[in-house]
Amino acid sequence: MPLRHTLLAVAVAILWGLNFLAIHASLTQFPPLFLVALRFAIIAIPTMLLVPRPDVPLRWLIGYGLGFGTVQFLGLYLGMAAGFPTGLASLVLQASAPFTVVLGAVLLRERLTPRAVAGVAVATAGLAVVGLAYGWGAPLGPFLLVILGALGWAFGNLASRQARAEKPLHLVLWMSVVPPLPMLALSLAVEGPARIGASLTSAFTAAAVPAWLGLAYTVLLGTLLGSGIWVWLMARHPAGRVAPFSMLVPVVGIVTAWLALGEVPGWLELAGGALVIGGVLWASRPTRAAHRPAADPVPTPATT
Repeated sequence: MPLRHTLLAVAVAILWGLNFLAIHASLTQFPPLFLVALRFAIIAIPTMLLVPRPDVPLRWLIGYGLGFGTVQFLGLYLGMAAGFPTGLASLVLQASAPFTVVLGAVLLRERLTPRAVAGVAVATAGLAVVGLAYGWGAPLGPFLLVILGALGWAFGNLASRQARAEKPLHLVLWMSVVPPLPMLALSLAVEGPARIGASLTSAFTAAAVPAWLGLAYTVLLGTLLGSGIWVWLMARHPAGRVAPFSMLVPVVGIVTAWLALGEVPGWLELAGGALVIGGVLWASRPTRAAHRPAADPVPTPATT
C-alpha cells in the first residue's frame, strides 16, 4: 500500500484501540445487547433521514451490517460484560485478521503469499497463547464470545470489500441501519424490559456521564471515522493486505487498559501479544511485486 494508506490504517488501529476503554465505560451503565442497539440506533435514525443509500448491492450492505455491526459487537459486548478484560478483548478481537485472510482466500479466491501465510500463522499462534493464558484461571465462555465477534468482523470485512462503495462513509452509515432492530429484540428477550428500564432511569445522572462519553466516542470516532477509513481502504486493496493492520489495535488497547484500569497483563499474555504484532509486521511487509505499479489500483464499483 502507499505510505499514506499505511498511515491511515495505523490511525484506525489507534482509534479502535482507545475504543475499548469507551466500551468499558458504557457497559457500566447499559446492558450489553441494549448498548449495541443504542449505539447503532443513534447513527441509523439521522442516516435514514439525511443520507442517500449507497449504490451497492443490498446483499453486501446487509452482510456488512450483520457481520461488522451485529455479530462483532454482540460477541464483544457480551464477552466484556461477562468479565473478559478490556485490554485482552482488544487483542483477542484481532482474530478477525487471520479470519479475514483465510476467508478472503476461500470465498474470494484472493492470492495468499508465503509471507502473508507465515505472518498470519505467527499471529494466530500468539492469539492461542493469550487464550491459554486467560483460560487457565477464568471461564472459557467470555473468551469464545469475543472470538465470535472477531469472526463477525471478518465477514463484515469481506462484505464491505465486495460492496466497493464509491462513498465509503455512506456505506458505514447505512450499515448502522441493520443492527438496531435485531439487537433490540435480543435485548428485550434476554435482558428484559426491567433491566433496560433501570439503566435508562439512572442514565441522566452525573454518575452516567462517563458512559455517555464512551458512547459518543464509539459512535463518532470508533464507528464513523474509524470504520469510514477502514472501508475506504478495504475497497482499494486486497483484504489480506489491509486486515493485518487491525492486529495493531491491541498495542493501544492493552497499554491504555493497563494505565486507566490497572489491568496488568501476565508474561504469557505479553508474549502472545508480541507474536501477534510480529506476525502483523511480517505479513504487512511488501514483496518485490508489491512495489510494481498496479494496472488498476482502485477497484471499480460492483455492478451486480
